[in-house]
Amino acid sequence: MKEYKYTINGNKYEVAINSINDNIANVVVNGEEYEVQMEKEPEPVKKKVVVRPVAQPEAETASAPTSTNKVDLNNAVKSPLPGVITEIKVKVGDEVKAGDTVVVLEAMKMANNLDAEKSGKVTAVLVKEGESVMEDTPLIVIE
Repeated sequence: MKEYKYTINGNKYEVAINSINDNIANVVVNGEEYEVQMEKEPEPVKKKVVVRPVAQPEAETASAPTSTNKVDLNNAVKSPLPGVITEIKVKVGDEVKAGDTVVVLEAMKMANNLDAEKSGKVTAVLVKEGESVMEDTPLIVIE
């Protein structure tokens, strides 16, 4: 049994909680017994887990460099920070201008547009949507 003393608007109350069963409390206030129905605690909301599909390796194409197709990574747009590629806005052969958005990178729950640093032709796409990348990972090559 728990006992409490309260003063509300100058009135004194002595409260004793005898028992609590199935959200009904047996309470004694100033010597008078009451049964008090308590509200049930809300069940915690379970967050839905969203899993993105992992990028599947595809057959080698013109966009994927091969041992005979060397790519100059000095001309690559690189990831400024670790994140996940959420959208690739160009494909091999596209002409881009400096400032055009070529890739969208999600990092720290924010979408970051990565822009072409120079005008030219896209010669290689080195990543796939859904792929995780580290800082300074080459993403798109523009020559």
